[in-house]
Amino acid sequence: MSITLALSNALSGLTAASRMAEVVASNTANAMTEGYARREVQLTSQMLGTRGAGVAVTGINRAVNETVLQDRRLADASAQNASMRTDFFSQMEGWLGNPEEAGSLSTQMSDLEATLVEAASRPDSEPRLTAVLDAATAITTHLNETSDNIQRARMTADQSIASQVDRLNETLGQIDTLNASILSDRASGHDASALLDQRQVLVDQVSTIVPVRQVARDNQQISLVTTGGAVLLEGNPAKIGFEPVGVITPDMTQGSGALSGLTINGTQIATGEDRLMGGGSLGALFVIRDELAPQAQTQLDAYARNLIERFSDPAIDPTLNAGDPGLFTDAGGALDITDELGLSGRISINAIADPDQGGALWHLRDGLGATSAGSVGNSQTLSALTDALTAQTTPASGSFGVSKHSASSLAANLISEFSTKRQNAETTESFASARHQTLNDLVLADGVDTDQELQTLLQVERSYAANAKVMQTVDTLIQTLLEM
Repeated sequence: MSITLALSNALSGLTAASRMAEVVASNTANAMTEGYARREVQLTSQMLGTRGAGVAVTGINRAVNETVLQDRRLADASAQNASMRTDFFSQMEGWLGNPEEAGSLSTQMSDLEATLVEAASRPDSEPRLTAVLDAATAITTHLNETSDNIQRARMTADQSIASQVDRLNETLGQIDTLNASILSDRASGHDASALLDQRQVLVDQVSTIVPVRQVARDNQQISLVTTGGAVLLEGNPAKIGFEPVGVITPDMTQGSGALSGLTINGTQIATGEDRLMGGGSLGALFVIRDELAPQAQTQLDAYARNLIERFSDPAIDPTLNAGDPGLFTDAGGALDITDELGLSGRISINAIADPDQGGALWHLRDGLGATSAGSVGNSQTLSALTDALTAQTTPASGSFGVSKHSASSLAANLISEFSTKRQNAETTESFASARHQTLNDLVLADGVDTDQELQTLLQVERSYAANAKVMQTVDTLIQTLLEM
């Protein structure tokens, strides 16, 4: 080997060692940086004719397992979706109340039954009649507030959809810009690893909103397609459209045109689960707004209808005419079964029995249709009201089945329904979270291990020292030759 070739070999070794030290330093510095992919220096032997001419750095590789990363992103979307469903059912369960807690719907029904029994034992007692009115009012207030909460949940979902659509459009635009920058850097021979890291973080953000698959294109470009088949990025980013509303009432639906759906580049698409954009947080928000909350409203309205019908039967109160409202009314009037939607938000106490609305308490004892007060010892109507509350009836609407229930057991059934849904949602969320954590651990396993990086640095130091020693020896040989 000539002195010149030895010098060239050593110089290439120093260059490679210097580049490796730089990469180790970058890895160590970014060990906690989100989206950072560990770098690896790619080396190859260098030839000069038929002779070895040292080592060459051919590139810097990002250590990323794309398969695991893709699966982790889908798990991100699934976990977000499951979490939002669980939150809604937990809220609904909390609005109805735990049967064992004061203030729950079940407890309030029990309180009404107890006050009716006490009032029937002392029909002349005004405080006991007041207690009946207060217990009945508490029930209507509870149903009104729960209905309002359901619509607020829909309103919150609608606003969140608008926010996530804006974020989605912005992020897709940023990814498209990074695609162009990566292409430019590659064309100029620069290392685009940092830009690739930034793009990975942005794709991760998109994947929590909508489950997407990243499709590799030439020159490290990517396209994004949802698992439902919607193209979000292919050359140019798609434009996602959505129009939020200012207020939501029970009768407003996407089908009627009162609520907005999604558009992609101006084309209307289906929303909800198992649709083009379903499966992530965006799909969950549409499901809450358009399916889960309306279903909850329907069940609550069915309960309100059952309660109104129990007390509007003339057989319970002979002073009532057919069609007259009973103790519970639809906004002060009789029940209209063709307008049940939103009934739980309108249910109220008959003003005839409420002194605050110009009525009189004695109507609870003598009948809502009575023209004058009767005997203070007459407990017949109060006993009939108690019997109506405890009577086993089959709800005329809702999805309670064909079983018969008292008012209290129907309330317990309603609460149990959402408790079961919450538990099922928690089970799904637990599985999704465990899957996400497992895949995230696998992604992190390909990340920076500072101990391993320090070991690599020691090897780089030895290599650098060895090549430096070779150069020092060559220098000594040259000096010796020059002195001859």
